[in-house]
Amino acid sequence: MKVRSLFALSILLSATGSGIANATTYTLPENSNDSVITQFHDDVPLTRAEQNETLPDVARRFLLGQTEIVRLNPDVDRWQVKKDEIVRLSNRRILPDTPHEGITLNIAEYRMYYYPPIQKGSAPQVMSYAHGIGRQDWKTPLGKTSIVQKVKDPAWHPPESIRREHAANGDPLPAVVPPGPHNPLGAYMLHLAVPGGYLIHGTDIDKIYGIGMQITHGCVRMYPEDIEALYNSVPVGTSVYIVKQPIKVGWLDNTLYIEAHPDLEGEETTLDQKLDVALKLIEKANGIARDDVYAASQSGAGAAQTMPELDRKALTQALTVLDGNPVALYQRSPQQTLPVALPTGHGSKGGYYHGV
Repeated sequence: MKVRSLFALSILLSATGSGIANATTYTLPENSNDSVITQFHDDVPLTRAEQNETLPDVARRFLLGQTEIVRLNPDVDRWQVKKDEIVRLSNRRILPDTPHEGITLNIAEYRMYYYPPIQKGSAPQVMSYAHGIGRQDWKTPLGKTSIVQKVKDPAWHPPESIRREHAANGDPLPAVVPPGPHNPLGAYMLHLAVPGGYLIHGTDIDKIYGIGMQITHGCVRMYPEDIEALYNSVPVGTSVYIVKQPIKVGWLDNTLYIEAHPDLEGEETTLDQKLDVALKLIEKANGIARDDVYAASQSGAGAAQTMPELDRKALTQALTVLDGNPVALYQRSPQQTLPVALPTGHGSKGGYYHGV
């Protein structure tokens, strides 16, 4: 299916011959203290449907998650995107607060970040992939782990608990599901060093539109071309940080951004709680006192000249809309400098991070 990708400056891009975009690769900012990555520097990318389709169709084509594209397009019917209708796509992202190495899974945004080894003479990069996560009763575990095994064309041996669940729903499973198009593990599988047999794997043709949703039995499910690329890129032993950071804050070119995502199924935080988390992250990003951050967000005169006034409307809107789109909170002058701060957060003994 052909589409036209439109940008604010009227730049036109055509879809690839296969109809599927390549995996999203970002160049890391030149300033090592900046953590906002941008795919297109022209403005918000859009696409125009050339025939009737669905938002999951658009998400599939651009390798976005279903939840992600639905949040970005609240006024578009998920199941009926009409011909010539404009659909908004993702562009900027704030990197999770983890070491820039190996793989980070931020389950709060259904998004993975892979930092490949830096090549001599090339700028550092990060690759980002959509993925599905465990539903409320089969939560994806948090922590620092690693890849301990890689398997191509895996057979699936459903755990007894999953077989009982399917049997109760009138959908009995065999003891072994052989490799093939209907194997839920897809064609590639990465074993994690997590008790219980947690995996990063592909998907079958029956569940391909569930990428970017909270629907798995705890494992991390990816698009077929994404898991193939990751499988061929990462060696056994690669570090994997599994975190839950629904609110992220980061700099880009002296502008501070905030990115906020909805609560996962079974969780509920108030706007005041979200604001408290956001202010702590802003404090951390600026290396200044929490009281000064709060005063800057409430007053019209700034706070002790430590930073400009926060855009209070933008902050509240970001924490209310929760569409995952980074929003600018304020801009500092190039003369202002910040101390270099390493990720701290609430780390475990294994060294992973929860942000705040």
